[in-house]
Amino acid sequence: TANYMLWTVSCGAMPAILNVVQAQMVRAEGASLHASIGTMSGCILNIILDPIFILPWGLNMGAAGAGLATIISQFVSFCLLYIGCRRGGNISISLKRVKFKWVYFNNIFQGGLPSLVRQGLASVATMCLNHAAGDFSNEAISAIGVVQRIMMFGASAMIGFGQGFQPVCGFCFGAKLYERVRQGFWFCVKFSCLFLSAVSVVLFIFAPDIIAIFENDPGVIAFGTAALRFQCITFPAQSWIVMSNMMSQSIGRTIPAAFLAAARQGVFLIPAVLILPLLFRETGLQMAQMVADGMTLLCSIPIQIYVLKTMEK
Repeated sequence: TANYMLWTVSCGAMPAILNVVQAQMVRAEGASLHASIGTMSGCILNIILDPIFILPWGLNMGAAGAGLATIISQFVSFCLLYIGCRRGGNISISLKRVKFKWVYFNNIFQGGLPSLVRQGLASVATMCLNHAAGDFSNEAISAIGVVQRIMMFGASAMIGFGQGFQPVCGFCFGAKLYERVRQGFWFCVKFSCLFLSAVSVVLFIFAPDIIAIFENDPGVIAFGTAALRFQCITFPAQSWIVMSNMMSQSIGRTIPAAFLAAARQGVFLIPAVLILPLLFRETGLQMAQMVADGMTLLCSIPIQIYVLKTMEK
């Protein structure tokens, strides 16, 4: 772990941060394809380099090799995204244009706070889940980890869809095309709800088989199947929650966006993880995410309805 962190933190942190910034810039210009190519190229290269640097038949560097592979991949993504920024029609990176003004920091803080809250609390919630699962068995810890990875696929697609909506939402809101913002929101909610519903049905039916792909232990499969099926019940609600969060973030409503970002992974999930296992044992832990999603949906509906009505007026 120390060898991996030595490479990724000391040498790879800066390219990773720049990649995120550049990807957002390129995507905001409308060049979503170039942003995808720049990001995915680094991921694919990382997959290829990992066994070469880690395994004995390659360079046999172990964890340090994994870190070095990550750094190289991040640097390649950085170069591709930088080319996209240089060739863009609106944004050209130059150190001569760097200006430190409070208004810039304030705008960045307002736009990025919800994402910071969401990602930070997601890490805290994961630690709480693992700690709570450890009170039952090692199989419970493994099952929770597997379920989180499975749900991450659908959630990542959902977040990506929402991030694609954000530039359109921000542009139309800035141009005072409020009805177009409303139409875009409802379109994204309907489309993503259908997608997540289809994913939920597949995961609910084939839950044991899907979990067995990651871990073939009977205890892991039994615990993970129940947890996965509980989450499938409220998984389509992410269409409303995520789109409401993305829309509020894009139009400058920082407080509602930060609350919606914090609600699912923090405000409701952490208490659910701490309280429900005390009342219902394993079942309480398995249904914690479902309860958090349901509470978040109940809070997000009136908040977003108010925003939409305000925009209509």
